[in-house]
Amino acid sequence: MSTRTRTATIPTRPAGSAPAEETLYEEELARGLLAGDQQALAGIYRRWGSLVHTLAARSLGDPHEAEDVTQQVFLGAWRGRHGFRPERGPLGAWLVGITRRKIADALSARTRRLALADAVNSTDPAAGESTGPDDVLDRVLLVDALSRLPARQQQVLCLAFYDDLTQAQIAERTGLPLGTVKSHTRRGLYRLRGALEQGRADTMAA
Repeated sequence: MSTRTRTATIPTRPAGSAPAEETLYEEELARGLLAGDQQALAGIYRRWGSLVHTLAARSLGDPHEAEDVTQQVFLGAWRGRHGFRPERGPLGAWLVGITRRKIADALSARTRRLALADAVNSTDPAAGESTGPDDVLDRVLLVDALSRLPARQQQVLCLAFYDDLTQAQIAERTGLPLGTVKSHTRRGLYRLRGALEQGRADTMAA
C-alpha cells in the first residue's frame, strides 16, 4: 500500500462570518501551519497581512520598510511555526508578537545606519569638516585589522557593520547558532580593539 502525504484543505473564510465561525477558521489555519501546509500560510497572510502591515507602517513611518517587515513576519512565522503553542494564546496574538520584534529590529537597524552616517559625515571633508590625521589612522588600522580576522569573525562583523543586521538576523543568514554569532562578535571586536590600540602605540613609538 502506498503512502501519500496529505495537505490539509483550508476553507475559505466566509464573508461577514460570525465570531464562532471566525474562531473555527483561525483554529483550522493554526492546525494547518503546525502541519506545514503552505495553503494555511497563504490563508494566514490573507487574514492578518493587513494588520501586520498597518502596525509596521505606523511604527516605522516608511511604507517600504513596512513591506519588508511584513514579509519578514510571515517568513519568520513559517520558519518558527513549531514554536507556536495554541494553549498559550491565539495565532493572531502570536503574529503580533513576531511583528513587534521585527519592528524593533528594523528600528535598531535604522539607528545603526544613522549613527554610521553621522560617523562618516564627521570625518568627511565634503561635509565641511577636515579629517584629522588621527581619524584617518584609526580608519586605516580598523580596515587592516578587520581584514586579518578569521573568516567567520570577519563575516559576522561585516554583516553587522555594513549590512546593519542584528545578531539574530546574522544567525539566520549564515546558518550559525545565535550563541556562535555572539561569540564571534565579541572576539572579533576584542581583536579589533587590541589591533587599534597596538597600532596607535606603534605609531607613537616610531
